[in-house]
Amino acid sequence: MARFDSSARDARELWEGMYSGNEGHVWSGRPNAALLAAIDDLTPGTALDLGCGEGGDVLHLARAGWQVLGVDVADTAIARAQQHADEAGVGDRVRFERHDLGATFPPGRFDLVTASFLHSFAFLDRVDVLRRGAQAVAPGGSLLVLGHHTVPGEQLARWRAEGFAVDLPSPAELLDQLALPEADWAVARSALVDRTVTLEDGGTFAGSDGVLRLDRR
Repeated sequence: MARFDSSARDARELWEGMYSGNEGHVWSGRPNAALLAAIDDLTPGTALDLGCGEGGDVLHLARAGWQVLGVDVADTAIARAQQHADEAGVGDRVRFERHDLGATFPPGRFDLVTASFLHSFAFLDRVDVLRRGAQAVAPGGSLLVLGHHTVPGEQLARWRAEGFAVDLPSPAELLDQLALPEADWAVARSALVDRTVTLEDGGTFAGSDGVLRLDRR
């Protein structure tokens, strides 16, 4: 389970500490299953992955024919993602940039903007970043947001005890938070999907994740 330093002074320090403190993969390296199902009807074009981490989703999109920009706040995450892309033979279809999304945002328009589990807990206005992500979607493109909705109680208690703000809205709640013009957007997918979490003691927890895909008209 990823652990964060509550004494971190900014987002870069928070996430860099998490990645640099774990050798190899912090995450599985596989694309998020919910992402695969949510974009299976889209024609590949240009894509932006917000908070790309070690590049699992970026690599899948590149293999599927997308030209992808992955951004993250942690230098270590970006370095690992680039290495994984080169090893996978898709280095010519991807590029990576470091951004503290609370301060800077990549320019341009994209056919797909994704944000998979962009829960920074501190130093980030998630809703504001997702609204900026929506602004980066080209006409006819899509915004896809995956997010945790229910997590193990011990994990939630730990985050709160360490002083982190935790907001885990349902897809419907997130849609209300984004407050995007209804005339400009169509809800393509809005669902909760089940997942099984393995706890530190070896037990399991039946959690759920939200999937929200909005298509720009």
